[in-house]
Amino acid sequence: MQYRTLGRTGVQVSTLALGAMNFGAIGRTTQEEATAIVDAALEAGVNLIDTADMYGNGESEEMVGKAIAGRRDDIVLATKATMPIGEERNHRGSSRRWLYTALDDSLRRLGVDHVDLYQMHRWDPTTSDEETLSALTDLQRAGKIRYFGSSTFPAYRIVQAQWAASEHRLGRYVTEQPSYSMLQRGIEAHVLPVTEEYGMGVLAWSPLASGWLSGAVRKGRDVATHRSAVLPERFDPSLPHNQARLDAVERLSKVADEAGLTLIQLALGFVNAHPAVTAALIGPRTMEHLRSQLAAADIVLTADVLDAIDEIVAPGTDLAPGEKFDTPPALLDASLRRRR
Repeated sequence: MQYRTLGRTGVQVSTLALGAMNFGAIGRTTQEEATAIVDAALEAGVNLIDTADMYGNGESEEMVGKAIAGRRDDIVLATKATMPIGEERNHRGSSRRWLYTALDDSLRRLGVDHVDLYQMHRWDPTTSDEETLSALTDLQRAGKIRYFGSSTFPAYRIVQAQWAASEHRLGRYVTEQPSYSMLQRGIEAHVLPVTEEYGMGVLAWSPLASGWLSGAVRKGRDVATHRSAVLPERFDPSLPHNQARLDAVERLSKVADEAGLTLIQLALGFVNAHPAVTAALIGPRTMEHLRSQLAAADIVLTADVLDAIDEIVAPGTDLAPGEKFDTPPALLDASLRRRR
């Protein structure tokens, strides 16, 4: 396992981090299976575990808490807030009122007195940066969180938050967690240059592109992944962007074969090759998934392999632009780009 410094925090984290979204009902993973996955990941050198309050409405946090009991100090523990929890209108977002409650709930579920990294799961356009950063700074000073970060923020919001922290003399986001893979490279054009400018750590989620780069999606085969059963439209080959992805996967598979790698090793090696990236978040649902992903722990791609990937998917390109998660709200809601 390789290790890198998380931004400018001085904290050393493994270049493969364990994402716990699939723990519980979402991934049909039992507590026994989740604990076995955590055990094996830690044994392999993984030292960062990432979850969120909205994963299974807290179920993932509870399972992580049980899995790490007795070894908390050996783990860099990260969770997230802001996504809706239940139907109550104020049980979401990044207001001081909700973050205080959400963090206490997360700490209780995890069975710990603090988390190392508390991340805003999405940018909340209804709450000012000053309000959010002030609350996070106070929670940090209270010892409940060590650091805080953002997740899937548009580049301009990352910049704005850094400015607000400086202007109001508050703590700042020290990490960003964006979606990044060989098939979704848009953040290379905007987010990653910004995170490098501000010395932020980057934890890349979905490095296997929701299963497209797992080796299970190939031409001439029926797609039978867990994700395809939940979101079939994302794998419908009749859609042009899915056909483009399928074509790219076939070509990328050949690159992997010629390099003596699995497609998973190529995908994870690609993400960790970018100098702005600290770690790739893997989200195994089974021990088999974990083993196939841990096989990429020491992979370092050569320049010719990286050049071959660039020829298939150009730098800064998203093959499925409709699946971006950091699109400014005005591009999604026409009322926000119309003069009232």
